[in-house]
Amino acid sequence: MPLSPVETDLEERGISRRCFGKIASLLTAGSALTISSEMAMAQASRVNAPIGAVMINANENPLGPCKEAIDAVRGIATQGGRYLFSEGERVRDLLSESEGLQADRVRIYSGSSAPLHQTVIAFCSPTKPLVMADPGYEAGTTAADAINAKVVRIPLTKTYAHDVKAMAAVPNSGVIYICNPNNPTGTVTPKADIEWLIANKPAGSILMLDEAYMHISPSPQFNSALVAAGKDIVILRTFSKIYGMAGLRAGAVLARPDLIAKLDKFSNNGMLPITGMAAAAASLQAQGLVAERRAIIGDNREDVFAWLRQKNLRYVPSVSNCFMVDTGRPTQDVISAMQRENVYIGRPWPVWPTHVRVTVGTRDEMAKFKLAFAKVLSV
Repeated sequence: MPLSPVETDLEERGISRRCFGKIASLLTAGSALTISSEMAMAQASRVNAPIGAVMINANENPLGPCKEAIDAVRGIATQGGRYLFSEGERVRDLLSESEGLQADRVRIYSGSSAPLHQTVIAFCSPTKPLVMADPGYEAGTTAADAINAKVVRIPLTKTYAHDVKAMAAVPNSGVIYICNPNNPTGTVTPKADIEWLIANKPAGSILMLDEAYMHISPSPQFNSALVAAGKDIVILRTFSKIYGMAGLRAGAVLARPDLIAKLDKFSNNGMLPITGMAAAAASLQAQGLVAERRAIIGDNREDVFAWLRQKNLRYVPSVSNCFMVDTGRPTQDVISAMQRENVYIGRPWPVWPTHVRVTVGTRDEMAKFKLAFAKVLSV
């Protein structure tokens, strides 16, 4: 049987036919993407928690969707029997206008997980590795494994930024992945470093810049201008974080049309969920929403940081909705002890075996976290 155009593309890049099944299982259906998506990365810390437990383990936004988004969902739910492609187009138009980009440089998805995988599959290969931070968000490694691409992990700098010079020094890279602010550390890589990396990366490689948490930073540094300038960059956006839509599913890619076309080869971009699209459009138009939520999350985060300093506990200075604390004890031991106190915190990162990741919850949730953490660590 002759190969399809997609299979021919994969084979020409040295990706064995034995990998085709893995790729198909990863991409053939939206639900398959949960193998290692932004939802499914939380599987490592997924638990059957009792009612009333404090759930600060999955980088969710406890504020949930804004009132405007909820009203939009209610208003459109009765039309759920229709293929309303216009809803996704409306989100695209609103986002492209707000970012100062032409509409053909914006592609809307159900979350940002699918394009993250597709970018790795489209531009990596057995001879073109995925380069990422350590610790960093590991979702792309599943896609790399599906095509037998090597994963090169680069330690963060002393200031917890991505080491862009070390990343650029990896020869013949396919994709350089930067989550900014980083997950799990919540720390920012300066805009100047991103621009330096674009100018100095290996020829032919793609910078995948995941800005899922950038809206939460008190001094956000977005990079849409690099897309407008036609650079080799794929920017990921999601409505799961600042907009509180993790369960409603909406996300986007900002990139040159030719790069989006390469992602589309490996895309199941059919009908987008109209409830998610309506909520996303309403969120983009909600006046003052981002600033209000940035302040709420920031106040809760800084309150916990003050408490950690008072207890002489070392933490990474996050500007996001998660942070890491060095407990001086094996991570899993602390996670298990916190669960016995009915408080559920994030999963381990092997490279930092004594750090735990904590999501910033409500003020009440963080008060319960403090009590449990003090008991577990005897501080």
